[in-house]
Amino acid sequence: MKVIVTGASGMVGKGVLLECLDHKDITEVLSIGRKSIGLEHTKLKELIHKDFSEFDSVLEQLSGYDACYHCMGVSAASMKEEQYKIMTYDYSIALAKSFHSVNPISTFIYVSGQGTDSSEKGRSMWARVKGKTENDILNLGFKQAFAFRPGAIIPLRGIKPSSKVYRVMINNLGWFIKLLKKLWPNSVVNTTQLGLAMINISKKGHPHNIINPKDMLELAE
Repeated sequence: MKVIVTGASGMVGKGVLLECLDHKDITEVLSIGRKSIGLEHTKLKELIHKDFSEFDSVLEQLSGYDACYHCMGVSAASMKEEQYKIMTYDYSIALAKSFHSVNPISTFIYVSGQGTDSSEKGRSMWARVKGKTENDILNLGFKQAFAFRPGAIIPLRGIKPSSKVYRVMINNLGWFIKLLKKLWPNSVVNTTQLGLAMINISKKGHPHNIINPKDMLELAE
């Protein structure tokens, strides 16, 4: 299986990338980002692409892949809706449409988040935008398309969160996340489980296209 991973400079994307590189069923991984991730591996290829608003200029390099794991994302904190929509909806749809045009019989996974608003009508700006992003990707016509909605994510394998806020939370509230995992074991996933869940769902499929933490834990086994 040949896969594309975006957002590998961030916590989620790097976790997914590492699991893909280690997995025996994956023969090639293409990392797409604005800059190099500084990692060398026999399976790894990199595509440095500065403008995520369009992928028509790199269509040939996207062709021939079985799955795309779109892990790139930004925090909505202190961001106006127009800018957040560009970086969340516009960029994701541009990638999904281009990937589908050259790989229609493939799997596309969009990393969304718990609390996403599928109705697109709620009060929360980020939840509405992610809801529309999910809905439009799921309706593009892929053989398989899934929206992953993780809640709390624990970074493993030495991965450090790229978000300063999340780093502070992990460093200072690690005990709270461990408590959450103890009290509600199906609400917390780690980066390894997230990556394995994506690989396994690509191979086996799933009856639902909205994937919650409990589903991810089961898929990772």
